[in-house]
Amino acid sequence: MRIKKIIKSLPAPLEKSSRYFYSFLPPRIRYGKAFWSTYNLLKDSQYWTKKRIENYQMIELNKLLNYAYENVPYYNRIFKEIGLKPDDIQNFEDFKKIPFLTKEIIRKNTKDLISKKYPVEKLKFVTTGGSTGTPMGFYADEKVYFEREWAFMVNQWNRVGYRFGSKSVVLRGNIIKKGKANIYWDYDPVFKNLFFSTYHMNEETLPKYIQIIRDFKPEFIWNYPSAATILAKFMKINNIRPFESVKALLCGSENLYPLQRELFEEVFNCRVYSWYGHTEQAVLAGECEDNNYYHIFPEYGFVELINRGRVIHNDNEFGEIVATGFNNYAFPFIRYRTLDIAKYKNYNCSCGRNYRLFEKVEGRAQDLVVTRDGRLITLTALIFGQHFNSFSRLKEMQIIQEKKGELLIKIVKAPEFSDNDKDEIATRIYNAVGSGLKINFKFVDNIPRTKSGKMRFLIQRLSIDFNNFNI
Repeated sequence: MRIKKIIKSLPAPLEKSSRYFYSFLPPRIRYGKAFWSTYNLLKDSQYWTKKRIENYQMIELNKLLNYAYENVPYYNRIFKEIGLKPDDIQNFEDFKKIPFLTKEIIRKNTKDLISKKYPVEKLKFVTTGGSTGTPMGFYADEKVYFEREWAFMVNQWNRVGYRFGSKSVVLRGNIIKKGKANIYWDYDPVFKNLFFSTYHMNEETLPKYIQIIRDFKPEFIWNYPSAATILAKFMKINNIRPFESVKALLCGSENLYPLQRELFEEVFNCRVYSWYGHTEQAVLAGECEDNNYYHIFPEYGFVELINRGRVIHNDNEFGEIVATGFNNYAFPFIRYRTLDIAKYKNYNCSCGRNYRLFEKVEGRAQDLVVTRDGRLITLTALIFGQHFNSFSRLKEMQIIQEKKGELLIKIVKAPEFSDNDKDEIATRIYNAVGSGLKINFKFVDNIPRTKSGKMRFLIQRLSIDFNNFNI
């Protein structure tokens, strides 16, 4: 970690050559102790029995609770307020006695949530974009935040063939800093990643992107689904053949919708792999190699689903994901309400893992549409659970809701898009929802990305009360 910091601080030419030197170091040095201890654990623990997993999680919870009680002012205060001590938490049922941690609580108590064992100046300050546009900040031990996280990522990607040294193209909002104009890509020799700017993907640059990708011969494309969609649509419209070297698309950090998965499988002719996680690093779940269900990593954290204040275990209703992370002791997230929505799949997976499964992860509560009569509608029900012929004749689309029962749909048209396509979109949405929605259209030249390079399919500016959610 110290070597990486030194390399990053060097002037551009020296930084580039130093990265090549660093890439020749053996993996045991490059990846660090936290990476290897976690990676080796996961190779074994993924096939533990259910009982052993439960025992592991209870041990980790007790360890975290005792630490937070002794070292984190906020949790010390909360335990005293509810009249509990960590030793009172003997099982998962007892654990429910601990109050939820919300984003608003974090914003108001940021300093008191930092462990006294960590000097603040040595921690990394991390911010989330915030689903409602209000960012939230927290602190993390940088070594654990990156090394341990990378171990989990590599472990789950192993399921679809990723190995140390696998060459990957990255389409994830990276800002490419190059001395020459019109150069929107850069190579990282340490991880063998070729990064492309997703801010400059258009009809002029994409042919060059595609040629460079083909020459690079990557095994994987690590992407935001919105960025991969731009590439896939361009390739489909122009009848461009797939990249023969690519084994899988690695999709994360945004929802992967069914229509996107179908498009990717058609255009790239390879496995599409998706995972669910977030910046707070309290929960991680990745698809199985045998199906599209998401294995929840029990070594990463303890996950609960809640609906209307109760913890649910069945797989016939959606719930909000509440997560307790095992990785960040500098700023513990205990029973953290993520505002993300998911549904379990009670199923003995053929892969042999005894991890709990998500059948679906619908995204944030802010990814729900509100009808005039107060119903909350998921994007799957609204859009992605049905087929739209018009989607093949538009480049991008974004929904904005500022008023109850009213949507603004922004569209970047392809040349063949017509009024009939606009009517089809409106009609299918009306048919799915029934009464209670008014739809307005606006045609634009482009749809802006967030600072991290993501394209939000729905911008929800209303405050969503999850307790009213029902599906």
